[in-house]
Amino acid sequence: MKEIFASLKEQALEYHRCPSPGKVETVPTKPFDTPEDLALAYSPGVAFPCLEIAEDAENAYRYTGRGNTVAVISNGTAVLGLGNIGAAASKPVMEGKAVLFKIFAGINAVDLEVDETDPERFVSIVKAVAPTFGGVNLEDIKAPECFAIEEGLVGKCGIPVMHDDQHGTATIVAAAMENALKVQGKDAGLIRLVVNGAGAAAIACTRLLEATGIRHENIVMCDSKGVIRADRKGLTPQKAAFATNIDGLHTLADALVGADAFLGLSVADVLTPEMLASMAPKPIVFALANPNPEIARDLALEARKDIVYATGRSDYPNQINNVLGFPYIFRGALDCRASVINEEMKLAAAKAIAELARCPVSDEIKRLYADDDLVFGQNYILPKPFDRRLLAVVAPAVAKAASESGVAAKPIKDLVGYGRHLQQFVTDTDIHLQQFIETATAQL
Repeated sequence: MKEIFASLKEQALEYHRCPSPGKVETVPTKPFDTPEDLALAYSPGVAFPCLEIAEDAENAYRYTGRGNTVAVISNGTAVLGLGNIGAAASKPVMEGKAVLFKIFAGINAVDLEVDETDPERFVSIVKAVAPTFGGVNLEDIKAPECFAIEEGLVGKCGIPVMHDDQHGTATIVAAAMENALKVQGKDAGLIRLVVNGAGAAAIACTRLLEATGIRHENIVMCDSKGVIRADRKGLTPQKAAFATNIDGLHTLADALVGADAFLGLSVADVLTPEMLASMAPKPIVFALANPNPEIARDLALEARKDIVYATGRSDYPNQINNVLGFPYIFRGALDCRASVINEEMKLAAAKAIAELARCPVSDEIKRLYADDDLVFGQNYILPKPFDRRLLAVVAPAVAKAASESGVAAKPIKDLVGYGRHLQQFVTDTDIHLQQFIETATAQL
């Protein structure tokens, strides 16, 4: 294992270093071939769009790239599985997120690493730069500060703002849960859910799962101290909202007896085979601790053959991966000029993702993942990240929900045509990518 990790480290560092450092660059969208081009692009021609925007700020969406640009902003206080490594050290992750926006949804993204941990000052900084962007993707900001930051920004910048660690994760979890319940033949309104972890992602996931029909009184949330009980002192408001009064529940093991579903956003190996065995028939286990899940897949399947099991890992079936959601949520939000990303939009995205997983998978995807068994069921409850249908399915669903909930400044009237346009974008992108690969390969 050490040898594999050392090799991966060497490859990753080389990837980020060569042929030039980093993963993103600026590419002009207009010609700069002649003195006339330069006069239009900069002085004196640039003065005219500046004056148009000064007269009406809405013109920024007509004459600049604002409407197709998202800021990926972090202070580096909760990076992946790395923890509080600081703003500068978070940059490779934020650059990577910017790349995902571009390749999956055609959205230009700029990473901003902000060296500020005070929530009020962080909010002020983001508000100050908001006129540059059509949307803001907050990333890798620790709890509980992330709650205050989100509250200070959502609905107050005039553009959609989403903390992906919370709401991107919640959207994919909601999609996965809808399909896991279908596979197991269970009703959301009747199941008992145990959530282990009470950070930003766990709170957001639990709230959205409630919106899908899981009853509040049937949810037990645990943290590192055990079951979050109403009689525990010093609870944050977010934890207090999910505190239980049920007698006899103090530990994770207590909570899991007879439970239908487990959602883990905590640490590795806290769920034992004995705990899993105590759950109800046909259990659902989402073990999302990163990089190692709350219970290893082989142990989970050995303990319960009737399980639907998901993790955040790409090397296991049923990967709960945020890339299934955030590019397309922002695509839909930008294109209808939504002022926020609200619960209706997240639920619409989750439903669209879930429905796509129930559709037949193309031979191309099966070949790409070297898996002929991608059929809706125990080991396939979510689309694969490279399922190129996601853009044309999820973004229109989000735009429709934005319009129906009254937050779209420019509602899209022809959603069918919009979906076709997005599918054509996918086709054109794939053609260009293939040409690039062939050209690069020929030069080797």
